[in-house]
Amino acid sequence: MGRIAGRFARVEPQRRARVFVLGLVSGLRRKNCWTIAGLAGDATPEGMQHLLAGARWDADAVRDDLRGYVIEHLGSTGAVLVVDETGDVKKGRAGAGVQRQYSGTAGRVENCQVAVFLCCAWPARHALIDRELYLPRSWAADQARCAAAGIPGKTAFATRPGLARRMPGRALDAGAPAAWVTGDEVYGADPGLRADLERRRIGNVLAVAASHQVSTAAAPCQVRTIAGSLPRRAWQRYSAGPGAKGHRWYDWAWAAIDPGRPGHRYLLIRRSRQTGELAFCRCCSPRPVPLPVLVKSAGIRWSTEENFQAGKGTGRAGRAPGPPLGLLVPLNHPGHARPGLPHHRRRHRSRQPAAR
Repeated sequence: MGRIAGRFARVEPQRRARVFVLGLVSGLRRKNCWTIAGLAGDATPEGMQHLLAGARWDADAVRDDLRGYVIEHLGSTGAVLVVDETGDVKKGRAGAGVQRQYSGTAGRVENCQVAVFLCCAWPARHALIDRELYLPRSWAADQARCAAAGIPGKTAFATRPGLARRMPGRALDAGAPAAWVTGDEVYGADPGLRADLERRRIGNVLAVAASHQVSTAAAPCQVRTIAGSLPRRAWQRYSAGPGAKGHRWYDWAWAAIDPGRPGHRYLLIRRSRQTGELAFCRCCSPRPVPLPVLVKSAGIRWSTEENFQAGKGTGRAGRAPGPPLGLLVPLNHPGHARPGLPHHRRRHRSRQPAAR
C-alpha cells in the first residue's frame, strides 16, 4: 500500500483502504461493505461505505499507480490491451450516470451504471488497468444533477467508443508492453478508434457485425458476403484459447481487405464447429503477421471477460466514480492477475490470406 499512500488526504482512509483491499482478496464468499467490515472487526459498515462514498483520495492517481504496478511486475512483450464495457445494476437514480440503459452484464435494459474498462492481458494472466464512466446524454445535459452526484462541472457527453479512445493511449504512453488492442463490435465499428490505433502503429483486432462493409480488390461488400465465397480449403482449425472445459476450437479463415491503404489489413472470420455460427474481426497491423497471431489476439478478449465482471462496481455510490474495486486489488495482491488454464501449443501450417 506504500505506493498509493500519498493519494489519500488523511491517514484514516488510507488505513481503511488497506483493510478494504485485504477484504477483497480474502476468502469471503460475498464481498461487500458489510462482510468486509465484519472481517475487519467493525460492528457496522459505515467506515467502509465512507471510504467509497465520501473520503477524499485521488482516484486517477491510484489508477496510474496501478498501471505502473502491472507494467513493473507483469510487463513483458506480447501483451494485448482489451477494451470492453460492463454494467452494474443499481437501485435508485442518484448514482453517477445511473439510468435505464442496456447492460451487457444483465443482457437486457436495466437501471444501471455503465463503464468502459481496459485490461492488460497475456495468455496466462491479466489485470484491469483503466476505466471510464459512461455518462448518458441526459446526465451530461443536466449540470445540477451532475453536481449533486459529485461529477466535475462541464463534463461533456462522450460515446462509449469515444471513452475507449482515451485509454489505450494512456497505457501506451505509460510504457505498457502491448502489441495489440482488441474489443467487441461496439468498438470495431468506430472509425475514430481504428484511426487512433493505426496512427500509433499498434496492431488491432476489433470485432464487427456481419453487415459491416469493407473494401476488397473487386468491390466494397459486407463481411458475411466474403465468408460465403471462401473455398473449403480456406478454413483452418485453431484454438481460441483455454476455457472452463478445455481449449475452444474453431475454424478460422482470413482475407486481405482495404487494398491500397497503408499497413496490412485483414478480415478474420471465426466459425463454430458445432453450429456454424460466424463471427468477424477487422484487423490491421503495421507489418505482416500469420493467422495464428490474429487468432491469439482475438481469443484473449474472450478469456478476460470474467475480469471485467470482477471489476464492475464502477464508482463510489452516489458520487463521481473512483477506481472500480478490481482496480484496487493489484496494488496489494499480485495474484489478482490470475493464471489461466494450462496453455498447450498446437502447431499448424498457416496459409496466406486470400486477396479480395
